[in-house]
Amino acid sequence: MRYDGPEADAVSAGLSGRCPRCGEGKLFDGFLTTAPSCRACGLDYKFADSGDGPAVFVILIAGFIIVGLLLWTEVNYEPPFWVHLVIFLPLTLIVCLGMLRPLKGVMIGLQYRNKAEQGRLED
Repeated sequence: MRYDGPEADAVSAGLSGRCPRCGEGKLFDGFLTTAPSCRACGLDYKFADSGDGPAVFVILIAGFIIVGLLLWTEVNYEPPFWVHLVIFLPLTLIVCLGMLRPLKGVMIGLQYRNKAEQGRLED
């Protein structure tokens, strides 16, 4: 199927879980499972291999946010240890799981826009 429409913005399409080419079709079938292809423009998602990239960014960003809040709470309020567990363990899960799918979509969108592919050694 040939697509002649305008190209979607890779970042906004990825954040919303949409096709990196047309911005209309769904990028994901499940929570993190990519669809086989776009139902709107027919783009085959076989190229989509975000690897560990989204997880690395989630760890760095969420770690900065959660550890910063935890340290701020400890310095200002000095709560018992169980309060940290009750507050920051669920908060860590929510922040990490909430960021993982959008960041995976962005990585796939940027991979499509930049025509990224596996590195190969020339003979």
